[in-house]
Amino acid sequence: MRIVVIGQAAFGQKVLEVLTGRGEEIVGVYTSPDIPGKANPLKELAVQLGIPTFQPREMRTPEVYAEYIKLKPDLNVMAYVTSIIPESILNYPKLGTIQYHPSLLPRHRGGSAINWAIINGETKTGITIFWPDRGIDTGPILLQKEVEISPDDTVGSLYFDKLFPLGIEASVESIELIKKGIAPRIPQDESQATYEGLCTEKDAVINWLQPVTKVYNLIRGTNPQPGAITHFRGKRLKLFDAELAAGDLGEFPGRVINITKEGFTVAAMDGGVLIKRVQVEGAPKIAGAEFAERVNLKVGTDLVSKMLQ
Repeated sequence: MRIVVIGQAAFGQKVLEVLTGRGEEIVGVYTSPDIPGKANPLKELAVQLGIPTFQPREMRTPEVYAEYIKLKPDLNVMAYVTSIIPESILNYPKLGTIQYHPSLLPRHRGGSAINWAIINGETKTGITIFWPDRGIDTGPILLQKEVEISPDDTVGSLYFDKLFPLGIEASVESIELIKKGIAPRIPQDESQATYEGLCTEKDAVINWLQPVTKVYNLIRGTNPQPGAITHFRGKRLKLFDAELAAGDLGEFPGRVINITKEGFTVAAMDGGVLIKRVQVEGAPKIAGAEFAERVNLKVGTDLVSKMLQ
């Protein structure tokens, strides 16, 4: 079976590594154009393995299609794809195209599925291997695997510790089902569908007047990107690693109520959040305790959201 891998980043690299290690015939790799100063692990591995590698800026051109069909693929495997792939390429292989998505479709369609599941306070998610069509994450489902979202999971831990390895395993399992001719195509239940746009900084501004669980979920649901945003002394301050301190602390929301070697605790409605890692605007991330020492942070200092300034 002649396979074209379309993808990027560490996930795309691992899919290629596992498939070639299993003896699959990879006839081509499509990945994103190089970014100066940033590694492209999928490209590096493909070149090392001697696999024809392509980096078009736009997949929807006649030139890309003409080049692609020369590979005569039987199957496309999409491993972490953020660009739109035209139907001409999706439908060309006789066995079709499969794609990985880090949610239990039809829930959380879109490019920030992991962020929104955590921000919403959900306790389970998973991965879906599906047959993509012209919509955004709307094609029939091949298989799904479910995982628990732990109370302290961040986007980083949920992805790298759970959804990443599960996605590799599911990709291999899906290819085996396709080889055997028993891969299902289960229509998505549109009545259960949700779609969210990319989680950006405008979605990550903390409102300290919200219940502490919502504040905490926003912090871990934007860690490591884009980072939860508050303001200190007129500058944007991003909050990352944190720990929930439940129970009414009797302090004004947004107020620093404790400073220790672990970080600093900020009050919210019905509790507080221990902040362990931060990033001041224009500077690298540092430990919360180091930040407190550098700026001479005092108990009683108020952090504010942009809407309250």
